[in-house]
Amino acid sequence: MSSLPANVTVSTHPCFIAKLSLLRSVSTTSKETKALVHELSLLLATEALARALTVEKTGEKGVTPLGVSFDVEKVTKSIALVPILRSGLAMLDAFQTLLPESTPVHHLGLFREKATLQPVEYYNNLPTRATSSKDEKDTPCDIAIVLDPVIATGGTAEAAIQTLKEWGVPKILVVSILGSEEGVIRAASEYNGEGIDVVVGAIDKELGGDNGGMIVPGVGDIGDRLFLAIGK
Repeated sequence: MSSLPANVTVSTHPCFIAKLSLLRSVSTTSKETKALVHELSLLLATEALARALTVEKTGEKGVTPLGVSFDVEKVTKSIALVPILRSGLAMLDAFQTLLPESTPVHHLGLFREKATLQPVEYYNNLPTRATSSKDEKDTPCDIAIVLDPVIATGGTAEAAIQTLKEWGVPKILVVSILGSEEGVIRAASEYNGEGIDVVVGAIDKELGGDNGGMIVPGVGDIGDRLFLAIGK
């Protein structure tokens, strides 16, 4: 989509597109929804991490089963995974599976106030920094990866980005399965897009005001579908 900012990447993977149609269906059960979100997240993680990370030679030598030495290469960037409660938890395992080493996980709890649709933070377990965030050399991690299956109005993603920037993260990667055009642009434009990248599986143009700010056709309330909380 030509109207999207340059720091937004939309998946074109055929398997992703086909699986998203399954996720959209009202007949998909909660168990199937969880499996589909995991599978879709694996596809997105492959694309997102390939863009965000690089490997470098460590100077160490390894030995293969044939007794041949090789140069050990590792991802040298420090990473933090930041799932947005609750539905972001369903994306977490996919990223942990692909990342070659154990990665810290920090949770942010945000919900949309029903009347204004503005995000309200109710939980934040980002570690307290030992030194002032004004010290640019002291960053909590090189890259924070925000996981949230849906970007609707973009308010939650925007609030998460603000929180992480204030924490001192220089680069933030927001990954979502589905986003509205309006919401994705809003998230990608925060801080003028500096240090922000958004990877989204698909874009729906319509954001329904009569549907509590949900995307149309969308996937409904993905958190309710994942956790069988419909009606609460």
